[in-house]
Amino acid sequence: MSYVRLMTGDIRPEELGFTYSHEHIICRPAHWEERNETDLLLDDPQKSEQEVADAKACGVKTIVDATAIDYGRDPQAVCDISVRTGMQIIGTAGFNKGFLWDAKMPGEDRTYEEWIDKSSVEELTEFVIKEVTEGMQGTSVRGGQVKFGTGYNSISPLEIKTIRAVCRAHLATGAPVHAHTEAGTMALEQMKYLREEGVDLHNISFGHMDRNPDPYMHLKIADTGAFLCFDGIAKVKYNPESVRIGCILELVRHGYQKQILVSGDTARKSYYHSYGNALGLPYIRQKWVPRLIEEAEAAGINGEKLAEDIFINNPRECFSFKKV
Repeated sequence: MSYVRLMTGDIRPEELGFTYSHEHIICRPAHWEERNETDLLLDDPQKSEQEVADAKACGVKTIVDATAIDYGRDPQAVCDISVRTGMQIIGTAGFNKGFLWDAKMPGEDRTYEEWIDKSSVEELTEFVIKEVTEGMQGTSVRGGQVKFGTGYNSISPLEIKTIRAVCRAHLATGAPVHAHTEAGTMALEQMKYLREEGVDLHNISFGHMDRNPDPYMHLKIADTGAFLCFDGIAKVKYNPESVRIGCILELVRHGYQKQILVSGDTARKSYYHSYGNALGLPYIRQKWVPRLIEEAEAAGINGEKLAEDIFINNPRECFSFKKV
């Protein structure tokens, strides 16, 4: 039987409900702390909790917190927010991306780069497996997906090492896999290593697809069976919503409606209403979904069904553990 692993325990996929597929609730990345980049620190649990409560009040039932260990993850604090608000939250095991690894690991003298460089793939695999099966960072809060990432137009040798470790942890546990792609680049190149490790690409979601709004690339990814996450909603500094929706509708026209996910990747104070009066987590559910439905209907596509697939049915499939 398939199941989804929340921070608070396992549930049936049918219990997920309306799901945001890539967010950040509390994160204190050492890389940004060392540079005093305070906007990139979601470091007030009370404000983060208020934002999550606001999202729940407008109909969001589940949030995937994509914060990995190298992005300042605090699994116990986020789990506590889940308990207090009733929001179902999926945690993330594994790693983010290489350029963050110059920072010191909290409470240690070594950097993430030094840790990954000196560890074998087998040791890193075991680390990720334990995050899924036992708990993250000394807690009993278990990860519900495993993650790796690569840089802008590049994949470093250490990133290859973490890709292999995450793939092997996925094969050992059945946990779904999320791939960070910096500015939407290198998804197709990442697949070389996924295939070498024997991973079924239908078990992967590729993030930040709207940062590289290239329909050709999107269709090539979709052809493999993978999920595509458009997780920059409201970030018009990168692209207007018309571009994102256009890319989504193009995938739908080609028959890939069942492989699309949507979220906001709100990893800055300036994206949260509770921190800085921004649009915040409720925006997608309250404002963006009606626009998606309207534009889909204008294009001759059933907008209500599209929204149901993106936010309910597709997450059920994407975030389910597969039998091992």
